[in-house]
Amino acid sequence: MANERLTFGEVSMEVLATADSTAGAMTAIVETPPLADTPAHVHANEDELFVALEGEHAITVGDEESTIGPGEAVFAPRGIPHSQRRVVEGEGRIMFVCTPGGLEGFFRELARADADGTLGPDTYAAASERYGITWL
Repeated sequence: MANERLTFGEVSMEVLATADSTAGAMTAIVETPPLADTPAHVHANEDELFVALEGEHAITVGDEESTIGPGEAVFAPRGIPHSQRRVVEGEGRIMFVCTPGGLEGFFRELARADADGTLGPDTYAAASERYGITWL
């Protein structure tokens, strides 16, 4: 499978693995700058592993914040609030791996909406509901 590039707003992502390419096992995506930080949210359906590729990233899972650099990782179990931010705004790359797979569909919906000019709060809310994401 060739990597898929998704863009919406200021976000650019490279999809490395999908539910289809892994028989449902996982989704793997690399976020590249410039990217806004991800506010606190909860996944009902996926566990998530954050792996720093470049730069430093502060990952909060529940009440615990960890700062990770290249090659380090933090696990966020489903049902637990988590967020991530770059220590230096706009710098760094991070990969996230979600199990089971399927979360790439959320980002595809946002990219399609951006391409057709309908990306907005209602799009985020509807996609979040479909993919079991609650923003805090």
